Amino acid sequence: MFDTSNLFHVSSMLNRQSIAQHGLDWARMSAAPGIAGSRRPEVEGIFVCRGEEEAEFFLQINNTGGPVDLWSVDGIDEGLLLDNGNGFVYLPGRIPAARVRLV
Repeated sequence: MFDTSNLFHVSSMLNRQSIAQHGLDWARMSAAPGIAGSRRPEVEGIFVCRGEEEAEFFLQINNTGGPVDLWSVDGIDEGLLLDNGNGFVYLPGRIPAARVRLV
């Protein structure tokens, strides 16, 4: 389906310019609610999807109130990912723009 890495991030299109310029940074992506509808960051980190199936799930639950983008995330050591307690994972840090690509 996607010709990318195995990690993805789903975000509102309203965050596209910020992500393209600054990368994935929870402190900068406040133009729209989170994909699950939260108004504030749930963690100080970036949630990522492990594979296409998980990315599709987040594309479908979109609670941002508008269209979303799918970003491929490269160069991340999956051993650094943390579970948020619900089975979803995040990287406790920012991801530079050079490591993300709009799919």
